[in-house]
Amino acid sequence: MPRPLAFAIPLLLGAVFASAQPPAGDASRGKEFYDKKYLCSACHGFSGQNGVGARLVPMKLTQAAFMAYVRHPHDTPTGMPPYTAKVMPDTELADIYAYIKSLPDSAKKAKDIPILNDILNSQK
Repeated sequence: MPRPLAFAIPLLLGAVFASAQPPAGDASRGKEFYDKKYLCSACHGFSGQNGVGARLVPMKLTQAAFMAYVRHPHDTPTGMPPYTAKVMPDTELADIYAYIKSLPDSAKKAKDIPILNDILNSQK
């Protein structure tokens, strides 16, 4: 194989795999996985907004970034265990992501909390 072609093939394959979309998720199945099978709610709360784990709602990560984080959380000091694809298949993780994205953000804005609003107004 000519040298330029041997160099181009891995680059081309890398670009194809990098642009691959994660699987679409099903929020109703994701709720079952989140609440019962993997017990995500034990750390992140049933609303995804409370508990000892990181706040998940509103979800600010892309699906690909969320999946990478769940697979390799040891890269950050959260104490969350890694969930390999063998333990939690991509399809189930996509379902969990879809469920989290479906949860409403019930946190109030500072302007909607009277005492915080007073503090904000007093600083003007």
